[in-house]
Amino acid sequence: MVKSLPCRTKMTLLSNHGIAARPLGLFLFLSHDEENFVMTPHDRPDRRRFLTQSLAFGSALFTTSGVFADELTKTPKQTEGPFYPDKLPLDTDNDLLIINDGITPAVGEVTHLTGRILDSSGNPIRNTLVEIWQVDNNGAYLHSGTANASKRDTHFQGYGRFLTGSTGEYYFRTIKPVPYPGRTPHIHFKIRKASKELLTTQCYIKGHAGNDRDMVLRGIRGPKAMEALMVEWTPIKNSKIGEYAAKFDVVLGMTPEA
Repeated sequence: MVKSLPCRTKMTLLSNHGIAARPLGLFLFLSHDEENFVMTPHDRPDRRRFLTQSLAFGSALFTTSGVFADELTKTPKQTEGPFYPDKLPLDTDNDLLIINDGITPAVGEVTHLTGRILDSSGNPIRNTLVEIWQVDNNGAYLHSGTANASKRDTHFQGYGRFLTGSTGEYYFRTIKPVPYPGRTPHIHFKIRKASKELLTTQCYIKGHAGNDRDMVLRGIRGPKAMEALMVEWTPIKNSKIGEYAAKFDVVLGMTPEA
């Protein structure tokens, strides 16, 4: 049974940024639509710093004006693969570095992963569930059949989800993906709205040496489609721990019903 998470420990945010933790069933997500959540004395300094920094650069990304539909390339569909979690973790929020009330973070290069979910005309889609999953820094999935299971980082959540707000944005704190035998670094995405699955795909590190040898990625036809899956991992200026920012917009090939 999945337990609910206390707002004050995992996803409490500064109200002056207009962002708050939104419960959906038993899970917590972030949304730009609600206000009046504040930091409490129970929040750890490292989480307070992460939230403040992420909101600062996230605000800049999400205030960019809309793009014309003819400039958009639909995000290609890709295989789900065999390692979608066969048992979801107790913690399924959008911070994959800390599990519940843990104090030990996952190992890896911290990445603030953002983007928007857009329809085929470039309009943002709200109330869309964005799921991600990926290997930990040792190349192990959150799955009973994963390779390298004995070395799995038990502090890495491995899976997270986020409910989009009115601007269609999502946000995850995770690690920069690493390669494992047969695959270049990547992060899996699944997009749902209500009970309908809209898209399953993957994003990749732009310019990584392993991309040309990855059989899944090589199945993409056309340079524009290939480019739509590529993401720049940009070092965050003045970060003392070497954090990255990465932005991956997902353009759906249809306009989902409201």
